[in-house]
Amino acid sequence: MGCRSLTTCNFHSTILLPTSPPPTPFSHPPSLLSPYNHNNGIPLRSKLHAKFEKFQSESSQEPQPSSSLETITIDKDETDSCLPPDLEGAVIQSSEAAASFVSSGGMRAIVELLIPQLQTLDDEGAQLELWELSKVFLDTLIEETKCQKVKAIFPDAGAAALLKYRWKDAVFSFASLSDRKPVDSGDEMVVMIVPDYQMLEYVEKIASTLADDPPRPLIMWNPRLYSADVGVGFNVRQLRRYFLSTFTTVYHMRPMPFGAIFRCYPGLWKVFSDDKDRPNRYLLAKEYANRPDTEDIEMLFDNNEEQKSDEGQSLLDKAAGVFSSINRFMKSI
Repeated sequence: MGCRSLTTCNFHSTILLPTSPPPTPFSHPPSLLSPYNHNNGIPLRSKLHAKFEKFQSESSQEPQPSSSLETITIDKDETDSCLPPDLEGAVIQSSEAAASFVSSGGMRAIVELLIPQLQTLDDEGAQLELWELSKVFLDTLIEETKCQKVKAIFPDAGAAALLKYRWKDAVFSFASLSDRKPVDSGDEMVVMIVPDYQMLEYVEKIASTLADDPPRPLIMWNPRLYSADVGVGFNVRQLRRYFLSTFTTVYHMRPMPFGAIFRCYPGLWKVFSDDKDRPNRYLLAKEYANRPDTEDIEMLFDNNEEQKSDEGQSLLDKAAGVFSSINRFMKSI
């Protein structure tokens, strides 16, 4: 296939922080990103935040111009040093993880960035930001793997046409899930950008095509292949059992009430808890060989229930509402 990568997940130990808070110009949940980096005129808002400011921007104030920067040096031995400094950094890190997986012979990968503003796409600005971040992922993946023929498949023909027009210098080709023939025989690697459950039939058909001789890698970036709105039925159970089980989650980042769940291939799954002594930082609670389920998390924090929040509420209590709903969902599956 001619694709290669020697990259593993790592980040520099120095992070620059702005002394003034970033703006949140969009109406969707508070941004994790800074507005100081732009691509094609669309703000990526993705620089200069230590550990995403706990994956949330805590201020919605208007930005005050400032040229001064505060430097924070992070010890590489600290337990949260594997976490990226900002969302663009997470996208790049996820692309490096996917490249490492493909270069090791992996064929089916999932990248999950379960960050609030990547889940709420009700306005055009949020969608455009998502597309720009997907381009960062694609460009990094191509650079790392050296693949010359990468196909990016977008959810619909309108998005594919718009982005093909905007990104005239793109080094990958474009298609949509609804295209008559989205994959060509010459494609070396295929990346599906946010495929959703409404197009599941097309997703499975493309995956089957890529499995034929010779097999080619397929990466799903932030897939949304089931919806809470339609309930958990037979189709979702079949999807999880037979289709998604053939994929490896090479990157996972998810903020939780107690901290975060993180995985970067080839590393282990990591569960982090909030560090009450260091604002915007995490402590590594435990590592797992496989994705931790809700029982794993509950057991972990139940054993550490003496850790209290400032309000006197245990970490387990803080997460109880989230886990009860997740448990109901998992048990129904």
